[in-house]
Amino acid sequence: MKSLCIALVCALLSSVSFAQNTQNNSVKLTSDDTIKNSEIRDILNFEGIEFKKLKFAGKELADKTYKLTVKEIWDGKIKTESTIIDSNVMPYDELKKINDTVFNLKIISKLTPDNKLKMNFCFPRFSTEKQFDAIKSDDYSLRNIASNAGTKIIYGKKFYLLAYILPYEKDGSKYWCAVESSGKNIENWGKEFGIKHYLVFEMVFE
Repeated sequence: MKSLCIALVCALLSSVSFAQNTQNNSVKLTSDDTIKNSEIRDILNFEGIEFKKLKFAGKELADKTYKLTVKEIWDGKIKTESTIIDSNVMPYDELKKINDTVFNLKIISKLTPDNKLKMNFCFPRFSTEKQFDAIKSDDYSLRNIASNAGTKIIYGKKFYLLAYILPYEKDGSKYWCAVESSGKNIENWGKEFGIKHYLVFEMVFE
């Protein structure tokens, strides 16, 4: 089980909002994982469900397409790379492009009893569910890594958005923040920290 103390420290160290350059050619990203209803928050914690709310804002975000992809990394190597959503190939024209200067994305995720990372990606007008193979561990944690990576979200340039990680273990303790804040070489975390498995999500607005 995750150490509550370490989780609280991580929460304090990680900013709930990440502001990007507000030039016309960039996007501002803010996140708010607050669950105001304490009973719902208790249920989510009991069931091991994670809930993230991301908000993208940009003067030129309207009429842009977007793509979200994921890399599955096992034993320090990228085993698979797949697409979660590519709006440009959506079957309906009204879903192909963003129709506002604000774009919201919610993610609900958990580890299932059969060792799958089950994730629901909720976009403004639709949602899609994905499942990924995982190891038997209650230590998976979904992190917004765009802020710690120091990413500037520029139109047409892919950026790291999320990572579903296991902790770095040392002397009987587990450290998620040490992994999350270790730098930009995100795809090398498995080798650097001896992490068996994790997911890395990338996104682009075009």
